[in-house]
Amino acid sequence: MTQEVMGAIDTRELRHAFGTFATGVTVVTCRSDDGVPHGATVNAFTAVSLDPPLAQVTLTRTSRAARYLEGAAFAINILSLEQMDVALHFAGKVLDEEPDWTLDGNVPVLTRNAATLECRPWNVYDGGDHIIVVGEVIGMEITTREPLLFFGGKFRQIGRLVEGAPWDHSGDAPESGWFAGSSSFKPLHGSTH
Repeated sequence: MTQEVMGAIDTRELRHAFGTFATGVTVVTCRSDDGVPHGATVNAFTAVSLDPPLAQVTLTRTSRAARYLEGAAFAINILSLEQMDVALHFAGKVLDEEPDWTLDGNVPVLTRNAATLECRPWNVYDGGDHIIVVGEVIGMEITTREPLLFFGGKFRQIGRLVEGAPWDHSGDAPESGWFAGSSSFKPLHGSTH
């Protein structure tokens, strides 16, 4: 079923459509000018470029962290399965105890992440009711912890491996073309364009 874009899009339906895309869960952390650490739960995280190494997060303009990110260093904390409480804390369901931070580096970093990307500011773009923040990755840590996932408005975990990939190497290998995208486009059946 397709819905033609003729009138206004129902925001609830659009949110539902967006929710059918499974994502990881991140918390973006930074410091305010007075050095206080802040964070916001974000599932709009994207790898942008390998050279230079760029990553993007998208935050609602009304989030407190969005106010501190322009021109500031930040970390993208890719949450592990054991950090659902951390995701909820930085989404506004504040815990009695503050999550564990490492505050001795350039940016505040949460502990027990699946991975962490430390970024310096690259650019900020207008994204309607959101801001699009691109950072240059200057440091990272990768662990063996299983990532926390989000799909259909609920937290999830990784399921079984899907067999039958058409290549022998990992999907993120540069030679796979997966990260870079296709170099040619095949028209859709019945397309008149």
